[in-house]
Amino acid sequence: MIPTSFQYHRASSVDEAVSLLSSLGDDAKILAGGHSLIPAMKLRLNQAEHLIDISGIKDLRYIKVSGDTLHIGAGSTHTDIANSADVQEHMSILAETADLIGDRQVRNKGTIGGVLAHADPAADYPAALLVANAEVVIKGGSGERVVAMSDFLQGLFETDLAENEIITEVRMSSAKGASATYQKFMQPASRYAIVGCAVLIGDTVGKITDARVAFTSVGEKAYRASGVENAINEKWASAENISAASAHAVDGVDVLSDHFASVEYRSHLAKVYAARALSKVLDK
Repeated sequence: MIPTSFQYHRASSVDEAVSLLSSLGDDAKILAGGHSLIPAMKLRLNQAEHLIDISGIKDLRYIKVSGDTLHIGAGSTHTDIANSADVQEHMSILAETADLIGDRQVRNKGTIGGVLAHADPAADYPAALLVANAEVVIKGGSGERVVAMSDFLQGLFETDLAENEIITEVRMSSAKGASATYQKFMQPASRYAIVGCAVLIGDTVGKITDARVAFTSVGEKAYRASGVENAINEKWASAENISAASAHAVDGVDVLSDHFASVEYRSHLAKVYAARALSKVLDK
């Protein structure tokens, strides 16, 4: 299908993009990689009178380390993140996650900021960013603010992002030396997660003391699985303890049902992938 007519604006800076959003109001949409917005517009599930293209803003595309903090510009592509030596060293789970997104064309154009702003419940980054304790840097007409990833996600395709704001950066403390992985059961055509599980453990010697576990594509938004974390922390890394902890994967969660998986099947997959991710990280 063909989208409704719109006016195209190419912003040359973050300030210009924010100014355009503020002046054009609710009728404007931000265009970054476009892999979510353009198909929705073609199907007329999403309509905009104005598109503000931020893909050419160089100030949004960077990856750097400052002290013990990893900074990723919102315009960084999945390929940028997958191939970054800094990401591989300081938050390896993000590089692993980025490499599992879509196909090469998608990874070359899609951006981390676009994924977060769209807030698709099946998106891969949110689970990895939750276990990374990441923060989202946002800029709008009133200035800049920082939101914890756990607060940024509000619900199904809903975020803490206001109409006149854009994401400028994602940042997190270095997890250099941590054991982490992102495992997902994917839809074979789109490679979207039907269930995705992220696990990060800072120390795997002796009893587990800081296991972080998060899921995507299970509930309406990505979430930290506190039931799994509480069940595995202060335990020895054994197959029995991993199995017992994984049984809590969907505790307190309204599990999604769609044409890919029923509630029962997705709940089962969450437990299976929690066990797989924990087993890989703990080498069991």
